[in-house]
Amino acid sequence: MRPAAPPAEYEQDLYAWLTGNAQLLRQGRLSEIDVEHIAEELEDMGKSERRAIESYLGVLILHLLKWHYQPSLRGPRWQQSIDNARDEIDRRLQDSPSLRPRLSELIAARYGNVRKNAMRETGLPLQTFPETCPFSIAQLLDEEFWPQ
Repeated sequence: MRPAAPPAEYEQDLYAWLTGNAQLLRQGRLSEIDVEHIAEELEDMGKSERRAIESYLGVLILHLLKWHYQPSLRGPRWQQSIDNARDEIDRRLQDSPSLRPRLSELIAARYGNVRKNAMRETGLPLQTFPETCPFSIAQLLDEEFWPQ
């Protein structure tokens, strides 16, 4: 068995630190684990999941806006991107259902940037796009929803 990974190892070899601390946890040697860095890593994992959902929401909303406002340019790539984003959001919400109640907040946080990206990518004036997301959470997550 490998001895406890000292906190310095956290900075030098993350993999060795992770496996060493996991081993200590499984052995019940709780007094030897690097509590501070484990807490930090767990918080970072939560933030990473939230950011991933935010990112997929951004892609989803952007392509739904383009789908709605540029019907003549609709094609399989946009459709594939929309389907993929919905799938990834769904998978992450299954793994982290506590993020579902935060979807409105995540959408609101991303929408301003999405709106600007829609303007840049479509060449349409910013005023074309609503100031708040025009799609409900139910619509965003519904694989049958396609704005007309």
